Amino acid sequence: MYSLTFKHSLAIAGLAIGMCHAAVAFAWEPTKPVEFIVPFSAGGATDQMARSIQGIIAKHNLMKQPIVVQNKAGASGAEGLLDIQNTPGDAHRMVVSSSGLYTVPLATGLPFNWRDLTPVAMVAQDEFILWVNSDTPFKTPADYLAAVKKEPAKYKMGGTSSKREDHIITAMVEKKAGVKFIYIPYKGGGEAATQLSGKHIDSNTNNPSESIAQWRAGQHRALCLFADQRSSFKEKVTETQSWADVPTCKEKGLDVQYQMLRVFMLPGKVPAEVTKYYTELLQKVVATPEWKAYVEKNALKSTVMVGDELRAYMGKDEQAHREIMKAAGFLAQ
Repeated sequence: MYSLTFKHSLAIAGLAIGMCHAAVAFAWEPTKPVEFIVPFSAGGATDQMARSIQGIIAKHNLMKQPIVVQNKAGASGAEGLLDIQNTPGDAHRMVVSSSGLYTVPLATGLPFNWRDLTPVAMVAQDEFILWVNSDTPFKTPADYLAAVKKEPAKYKMGGTSSKREDHIITAMVEKKAGVKFIYIPYKGGGEAATQLSGKHIDSNTNNPSESIAQWRAGQHRALCLFADQRSSFKEKVTETQSWADVPTCKEKGLDVQYQMLRVFMLPGKVPAEVTKYYTELLQKVVATPEWKAYVEKNALKSTVMVGDELRAYMGKDEQAHREIMKAAGFLAQ
């Protein structure tokens, strides 16, 4: 029987160690700056989140290459979606998106399908709030909707783009409450917040992060949260209120709920090791104290999904949007 000599053993051990080192050395990682494509304007919730994650990655040295955030908000986000779709196999670009992945194609007939991309990770779900200017007398959704009902098509509701999340919520409120708004689309939540402060619109359905500065400054009043339960964050944001103090719309007699995913997607046809790299990167990000603080500050719902679970969720979420948009008359003909 053949037996290994000590010399042979050392040689085989050295070979094994060398192979392990080679595997580590050849593990994929970016070789140039990575683009975060934001298909919305600067200042909105998605843009803020992308830039916050960019800062967290840099602070903790989670990636050797830098991240560049690119805003491509043209055509209600279609520009950014088509841009990422048209670069299959590019391992140095990711789109940072939301339910716009479904709503834009459904509303416009855009030749885009999120299944042609590569899902990486959902990092959170975003909430929506019914906001009014603090100078108005409206203290509850019922107060505001009663005024809207008395004077149909007078009150202006602002939001990001047409036939997108804010417009969908507006349509849901109209149907549930039997009212009618003049809907004013803007390029992003930052602009919608500014227009409400200037009293150019009467209300908006911004995410918490898009109106937190105005809320803290006493310019905006949060009437209700479009969710099934109140926020869990109890630290005061204004002098008197925390996010947890904002009642749900259902509590106040307006049974409308809507939450939006925050998701990172690579182009299609990227190697599995690329997806693995970015999935692990984002899992490191959401484990940092800075991300946890960001989630609390902006009243996000901490929901992390990857892999098959994420794909299944997105399939169901897309179908839910199709049904809502059909009821609102928003589907492309």
